[in-house]
Amino acid sequence: MGLELASYGTESYDEMADVDFSDSEVVSYVRDALKSVAEGDTDRYNQLIGVMHYTEGLAADEVALLVTSLQALSGVVSHVDITLHDALLSSIFGMSMWNYGPDVMVALVELIKSLAVSNGGFVDSCLDMLVRNFMPPKSFIGFLRQPWGCARKNEVLNRVHSALSDIAYLVPLAPLRLLPIILKRMPTMFDNEALLVMYVESMLRLESSAIGEFIGSTMLMAVVDRLVDLDVEIGWDEIIQEDSSKGIFHMELEDVEETADYVGKGESEFCRGTLSGLNFGGNVVADKLDNLMVLTCQHLESCYDEGRLTKVFDTLLHSFRITILNAYKSKFAQFVMFYACSLDPGSCAVNFANLLSDLFLCETHPPLTRMSAAAYLGSYLARAKFLSTSLIAYMLKRLVGWCYNYIQIHGGEVKSISPQAHRIFYSGCQVVMYVLCFRMSSMVDVPPLKSQLFQMPLEQILHHPLDPLKVCLPSIVKEFLRQAKAARLFTVSENFFSSDLLESDSSKAFGGRERLDMFFPFDPCLLKNCDRFIRPNFVYWSMVRTTYDDEASSEEEDDNDVLSEDARARSSDEHDIDLDEFEYSMNKMSITPRTSSKHGLTGLQASMRMPAKIRPSTSPESL
Repeated sequence: MGLELASYGTESYDEMADVDFSDSEVVSYVRDALKSVAEGDTDRYNQLIGVMHYTEGLAADEVALLVTSLQALSGVVSHVDITLHDALLSSIFGMSMWNYGPDVMVALVELIKSLAVSNGGFVDSCLDMLVRNFMPPKSFIGFLRQPWGCARKNEVLNRVHSALSDIAYLVPLAPLRLLPIILKRMPTMFDNEALLVMYVESMLRLESSAIGEFIGSTMLMAVVDRLVDLDVEIGWDEIIQEDSSKGIFHMELEDVEETADYVGKGESEFCRGTLSGLNFGGNVVADKLDNLMVLTCQHLESCYDEGRLTKVFDTLLHSFRITILNAYKSKFAQFVMFYACSLDPGSCAVNFANLLSDLFLCETHPPLTRMSAAAYLGSYLARAKFLSTSLIAYMLKRLVGWCYNYIQIHGGEVKSISPQAHRIFYSGCQVVMYVLCFRMSSMVDVPPLKSQLFQMPLEQILHHPLDPLKVCLPSIVKEFLRQAKAARLFTVSENFFSSDLLESDSSKAFGGRERLDMFFPFDPCLLKNCDRFIRPNFVYWSMVRTTYDDEASSEEEDDNDVLSEDARARSSDEHDIDLDEFEYSMNKMSITPRTSSKHGLTGLQASMRMPAKIRPSTSPESL
């Protein structure tokens, strides 16, 4: 087939104008140009290099010359020397496909694949060139949201990933050589958000490709690592410290409207502070994390649709254990685990609970690891809507059993309470109470689970001289005791509701002023975009039906029945009731809770509800 070239000549590129040459003649010309370098003649070779520097905005004849040159080089790759032709190779590997149209892209990709297959010494450079094309030149970033920019992105990335797949097939060791290149080129958390997201998108695309069989797990772990890096970068300056003069439950009633957009219905939390602004408006790091979380959740969803979530989840479990579990100040990255579990409640969700409980119960693990595992387990059991009540009951039984064995070992005589010495025990007790605050009512509704709950030695544990009721967070203790009293779980003395008793020196010492000893990592995710993946599967405190809510409802129903009968008895005299008497009667008959709060709490009761806002999860660094 003949080619009409704009500027090829028999002696130089400049002299080859408007002449038809066969493919074999062009290949011969380029081969001679490569050979001439060894003889000291570099004129045609330098002109060939110059063509490789053609970039965007090319005229039709320049595009034709570039395409022809690339195609010709593909035919003579065996003559390309890694040393003699270093300048030419540098020019080729420095080309960005984002700058060219489809014809040049196709020719360039074919050349890269030919080089990789022809010589093992070129493989790393070829792979590196393709990986760098995961992202556009910085000058192109502004166009990515435009229709033609999105189309160019798809064109480039489709060809890049196709080339990587072909090279991996033709060069069996290529995937293993690709992995360190990808990790090295991965943008840092300080790089441009669009570039970081686009790069991670390609990493996840590779994870789900044939190449992922060899390197997918490592790439997924690298993505999780980057999530954690961004997460912990959100500093404490975004955190508003709690006013210790207020009961944290009372905060819920103050913050209902402020949190409604993010946590729904006035979320109430067992936590120790709040996030400023909640949506991190203008926080660049939070925006990056949010978008990467969305990308990761979408990938997990596709893994589920493809039937390979279980395999991917094994990698997530490993990554969680070595990266997230003990990460200081991890606030949101852990929700990747939560979402993956929600996709597969029958397998992944159970496996995660088993891992956490095993980590806590294993005596050989460091105390901080066990405490973190307990906090994760408690928060997970409380918040995951997709968990069965029977699984929650089983996990509680394991935790309570360990706590009971602990007090058996330490006997009934304790000279003094030492929160530091018994921190794992107190962590376990606190988690049990925390979970029951969310789940006690649902367990009581199922006779077998109610029987199991009432058989747990909770009373012996909580009344042991180690006295966890004085050491654990007062907000949790109060809420738990209130529900336990309503459910008649065991005898709860009114003295236990004394704020002086609950806010003891031991309680303060357990976590110090900041109480970083315990945290609840699945408190509501306040990242705006990824919230849509979490919300449908998440238990907010406003959704919880407590045992005392049931009790109050029964009492109100009884009162309303009596009031209704009274109203009917007096109905014949309605014409004699003046306006004031009518309003008084209607108020008496109302079934609306006797307070403006939807929970029907006033005074001391209101102060014992859970807070609306939260501080993000923190690790037990203080211990």
